[in-house]
Amino acid sequence: MAVGDEKRPRFFQANAPVFLGSAGLIFAALFFAVRDPDDASTIFAAVQSWIVHEMGWFYVASVATFLVFAIGIAASSMGAIKLGPDDSVPDFSTTSWFAMLFSAGMGIGIMFYSVAEPVLHFASPPVGEGGTLEAARNAMQLSFFHWGLHAWAIYAVMGLALAYFSFRVGLPLTVRSALYPLIGDRIHGWIGHVVDIFAVFGTMFGVATSLGLGVMQVNAGLNYLFGIEPDISVQLMLIAGITLLATASVVSGINAGIRRLSELNLALAIALMLFVLLVGPTVFLLQATMQNTGAYISDIIGKTFTLYAYQPNEWIGGWTLFYWGWWISWSPFVGMFIARISRGRTIREFVIGVLLVPSGFTFLWFTVFGNTALAMQLDGSAQMVDAVQADVAVALFQFLGHLPFAGISMTIATLLVITFFVTSSDSGSLVIDIITSGGEPEPPVWQRVFWAVTEGLVAAILLLAGGLAALQTGAIASGFPLAAILLVVCYGLFKALRGETKRQQSLQATPGMATAHPAIPWKHRLAVLLHNPTRERAVAFLRDTVAPALKEVAEEIRGRGMSAQVDVAEREVTITVTHGEDAFVYGVALRSVPVPSFAMTALEGEREGPDHTWRAEVALREGGQRYDIMGFSKEQVIADLLGQYERHMHYLNTHMAG
Repeated sequence: MAVGDEKRPRFFQANAPVFLGSAGLIFAALFFAVRDPDDASTIFAAVQSWIVHEMGWFYVASVATFLVFAIGIAASSMGAIKLGPDDSVPDFSTTSWFAMLFSAGMGIGIMFYSVAEPVLHFASPPVGEGGTLEAARNAMQLSFFHWGLHAWAIYAVMGLALAYFSFRVGLPLTVRSALYPLIGDRIHGWIGHVVDIFAVFGTMFGVATSLGLGVMQVNAGLNYLFGIEPDISVQLMLIAGITLLATASVVSGINAGIRRLSELNLALAIALMLFVLLVGPTVFLLQATMQNTGAYISDIIGKTFTLYAYQPNEWIGGWTLFYWGWWISWSPFVGMFIARISRGRTIREFVIGVLLVPSGFTFLWFTVFGNTALAMQLDGSAQMVDAVQADVAVALFQFLGHLPFAGISMTIATLLVITFFVTSSDSGSLVIDIITSGGEPEPPVWQRVFWAVTEGLVAAILLLAGGLAALQTGAIASGFPLAAILLVVCYGLFKALRGETKRQQSLQATPGMATAHPAIPWKHRLAVLLHNPTRERAVAFLRDTVAPALKEVAEEIRGRGMSAQVDVAEREVTITVTHGEDAFVYGVALRSVPVPSFAMTALEGEREGPDHTWRAEVALREGGQRYDIMGFSKEQVIADLLGQYERHMHYLNTHMAG
């Protein structure tokens, strides 16, 4: 906690320039849309047209860069770096991790578009004749392309940068931290404020787009189940009601509300997908999954760079560029959220998980729903094209109405949209609150409530200002400045990871005295190895041997005109030597571990738990080094410290020389 923060009231944890700047910009846009909705619709259309026709190439090039960058980082030696200290472990199980990142990422979207998008591409493809078998195959490829690796690569880049700079480097969990390798401490000034404000603005309108789509679909489900007609007033009341649920969830935090709702989402989604798979053309769907995936992989490069430059049309603006803008505008939200839940994973594990697992599930989902709808259209059992073109929001319920047990499946689908709605809103408001509070991981409740309510308000006003068209334009426009920021983030992250890789290689190659210690009598060392100290003895070793050793070294360093500080706690002692921005940190921390089965001696005195003993493990800036110095003399502790310090100085000398 910074100096002065201790006196700041807990109810005020906002970074004032970012909080007020973001709120002012958002409410100014809302005021304009409410004051003159006709002019707002006209301007929205003009903005979308300009971005599509003049800057579409920039979106395409940016998203291609993000995908190549994410895969390249994971495949390189940088992929072994942990998102946190070297000895950290994941905070959540793999199942919970996947459930949360999937629900936050695009849950409402796949509910809204899984039937509608393939059918619309089938009826009106960007090129070629619609309504044919070839159009059906291409429709599934386009759907996979929009919802596959490119989308998750955008999230992965932002999430990777945030997780690395926060958990590995120790910077605040905000977007500005990703620029630290480029501008240093200036991230805490106006440049950082501007970056975070754009991140909040993009996140707000990206999440509002999903909420708008979700509430339209909830209304459609209630119409089928209870006869409640689709109407803007009904949708506004739904936004208000579901926003209250989201507010309650976000107040309860990640572990209580968001994690449990995410796991419920995943369970309901799997149940609904399996239902359609089993009652639909099962064998055909399994075959189509393989063929669709193969076609997607084989044509991914061509589609990545396709702008239809030789066949100009408006299709790409309403589809591909809309999606790229939507995903980019969501990147601070989803990126920060998956960073928040990914501490302790390696970069390679992070990228593989974020790219492949949700994409694979999405491919299966789109095949089950999209190909079944296309099969109904092609065999004449249902007119899905007419239903979708009449109202995209009701497409899923029209589709389920042609399957057995329609009432049950529609109820599950409606509940699933609502829970996706809630998890998107509560996750988004929590992330916005973290950004506007300067990276505070547990912001005050009133701030979370404020942003959750604001999200619902933005979604409601966008619906009033032009419905789906306004939602699409808001997503595309808000994503434009963030695309440029993300490209800078890629460069900053690469620079930082390359520096750390050089550091690790340098430290491993350090010759000579780096690992040397004064000779330890072998009988004494053997006794230490076979001894299982109690907590009292471990604490005494830290207090009586380690702390004096580190203080003696710090005093000598300060006597030579440098800055050195020793921090002493009951179970950890740390010395920090400042070298500009690259400080040297050496610590010794006590850790309780099970007694090995081959232990030769019994425990003495008080135990931490059944069959547990204590280790005094060395930790550097990168985290725990997994070796024990329990039983060292003061001179031996100093020798170990200086050995690590020599390696650090070797890195600084070679790095500066390079």
